[in-house]
Amino acid sequence: MAVSYLHLRHQLPVVASLGATALGALRPRHGAPPPTPGPELTRTLAPRSPELVRAYLRTVGGDPGAYRGVLPPHLFPQWGFPLAARTLAGVPYPLHRVLNGGCRLEIHAPLPADEPLHVRAQLMAIDDDGRRAVLQQRVTTGTASAPDALVATLFAIVPLPKAGAGGDAPRAPKQVVRVPDDAAELAYWRLGADAGLAFATVTGDINPVHWSRRYARASGFRGTILHGFATMARAIEGVIRTRLAGDAARLRVWDARFTRPLVLPAQVGLYAQDGHAWVGDAPGGPAYLAATYG
Repeated sequence: MAVSYLHLRHQLPVVASLGATALGALRPRHGAPPPTPGPELTRTLAPRSPELVRAYLRTVGGDPGAYRGVLPPHLFPQWGFPLAARTLAGVPYPLHRVLNGGCRLEIHAPLPADEPLHVRAQLMAIDDDGRRAVLQQRVTTGTASAPDALVATLFAIVPLPKAGAGGDAPRAPKQVVRVPDDAAELAYWRLGADAGLAFATVTGDINPVHWSRRYARASGFRGTILHGFATMARAIEGVIRTRLAGDAARLRVWDARFTRPLVLPAQVGLYAQDGHAWVGDAPGGPAYLAATYG
């Protein structure tokens, strides 16, 4: 589906924060990681554009009718990323190599669409084992009538440069997460090569690995890769439509891991079983996303 580039006018704060993070990653940093939890940063934002919200829902396969008067919780990166990026100031890691490891959403109340958003962000923890650093961030969004409505916990993984030769124990083989053989198929998607560009346009996450094939290949992928949050949003909407009778308010918790890059173009399915969901090529095959929900 083609998405109007006019929506980029809503994305300037996100683009600016990602650009600042990218520039900061080019400056070498040394020393120990900052203490955690870090300071909590706050910001109040104007209500989101209804036009943008509708375009976003169309992009991820959602039903605008399921969100009358409220915001889809999985849209939170659009307003939360600028503040979340600021929590990483002073972190001594090569952030240009960061990978999206997963996300947990706790939905305590609907987010009214016509109220200013009160956003809080904090770097909660750093797990550095010498090979990779996992940065845990929390982004809380509320309004005057619904404080603490949405709590998003993000897990960013930064691969670290290898230490000198010798002395490191051999790495254990990475376990492949697979779609269970008996999982039920809920949906099947054909994702074009421009799916990453479409999601970038409606969220502001313009990392070129998602829309520039040349950049993606230089980064080690055979093609552009879909945003983990785009895969997650599609999966959430598929679960709401098929498992929650189209009632978005019934989803209270979503806990997802992004288990492998989804290279575009692609044809993938959404599968579910007993409160678990996966996105993968087929039952028994590797999963790109594995989640639990309730």
